Amino acid sequence: MLSPRLLANLYIAIDAVIANKVRSLLTALGIIFGVAAVIAMLAIGNGAQQEILNQIKLVGVNNIVIKPIVEQEEEKVTEQVGQKEKKKFSPGLTIRDVHSIQKVIPGLTSISPEIILDSYVLRNGLRRSAKLVGVDPVYFELYNFNLYEGQMFNKEQERLGAPVCIIGNSIKAKFFPTENPIGKSIKVGQQWLTIVGVLAERFVSESSISKLGIRNFNMDIYVPLQTVLIRYKNRDKITAEALRLAAMQSRGFFFMSPGSSDDQNEAEKKNYHQLDRLVIQVDETNQLTTTAEIISRLLKRRHYDVVDYEIEIPELLLKQQQRTNDIFNYVLGAIAGISLLVGGIGIMNIMLASVLERIKEIGLRLSIGAKKSDIVQQFLFEAIMISISGGILGVILGVSMALVVSQVADIPTIVSFTSILLSFGVAATVGLIFGIAPARKAASQDPITSLRYE
Repeated sequence: MLSPRLLANLYIAIDAVIANKVRSLLTALGIIFGVAAVIAMLAIGNGAQQEILNQIKLVGVNNIVIKPIVEQEEEKVTEQVGQKEKKKFSPGLTIRDVHSIQKVIPGLTSISPEIILDSYVLRNGLRRSAKLVGVDPVYFELYNFNLYEGQMFNKEQERLGAPVCIIGNSIKAKFFPTENPIGKSIKVGQQWLTIVGVLAERFVSESSISKLGIRNFNMDIYVPLQTVLIRYKNRDKITAEALRLAAMQSRGFFFMSPGSSDDQNEAEKKNYHQLDRLVIQVDETNQLTTTAEIISRLLKRRHYDVVDYEIEIPELLLKQQQRTNDIFNYVLGAIAGISLLVGGIGIMNIMLASVLERIKEIGLRLSIGAKKSDIVQQFLFEAIMISISGGILGVILGVSMALVVSQVADIPTIVSFTSILLSFGVAATVGLIFGIAPARKAASQDPITSLRYE
């Protein structure tokens, strides 16, 4: 319960602030912008942090990603037309590489090979393009997928390459809007597949798709790896056409008939890798780089010194991005702190000027019985009220800035109660600290001298 004397000093301070609205508002501008900057900065930082955590969930924890590439062919021109340097042979990224990595390299939690084919889905006259993804069940654990309904592939379905599939949530919404898809058949490419499961919806932002090179998982259809190899496509399988093209290339002999140029270029750029992606999970984060180097040497030896693969460590890239965001947040925090400091100095300057303007008022209060502590309280209350009102306006402005940045710049922002409480508390503290010197100066005035002051 506040004492009557303290309440009286508070009322006097309120009257003084209200009587000079414009001056009080101008005094509080530094606090307003400082608090707004703190809230907006923390909102952007929290949004970036949450986005990075979501991206880590998308790429998995402690994962090494191996992607095949078609080696760029370097030709040497010779005197004889049509001859070129013989291309080195590589079997490409295959299941045999998976077995070799599992056998040789220790400290691996799991390994997930993937085959990704462009295909289409057909049901009841409705057709839609989609990705057919051949995976092992460990794939869903690595990428933190959850089943919405149904079940995963069993061992027998994996071994036999059964015509079964697990569909993304968007596929279910498109082809089975009003019915349960479990147990029903859907045509994917040239094959009919029985649906055994539906994945829970996975939100993937456009920035995550572009930065991480991932797909919209909700439109994918997942089948056992063996199902793709048996029923769809196995690039490791040697065909008569592949032998014919290889023989032609080894002799440096090509037919340049009209209209065959595109076919030839397509054959040269043909993807000979059996696997389209290989994800390896390591036990310890500090072993990621070392394990990736060992895998690179192993694959180079198995591919006969042909580097037709690339190795990425998404988590390390994301952590580097997080460090960059942290530096950005520190810079913004420093700017916001300087703004609050300038706002506090502004309060002190205006309050010192206010003391000179109100010397007669101070002398009158002291002469009719006010104590020095009353004068100190009055001016402290004024400074704190200006900073608190500035803090309230700053909170409103900061939240508005965060919403505008989120809408206009398409940057995720999260305004937390902690950031509001922190910025508001700092604003009140600044008013208290920078209001002490003017309050003491006011209280130190001599009553007689103050009453004679012109």
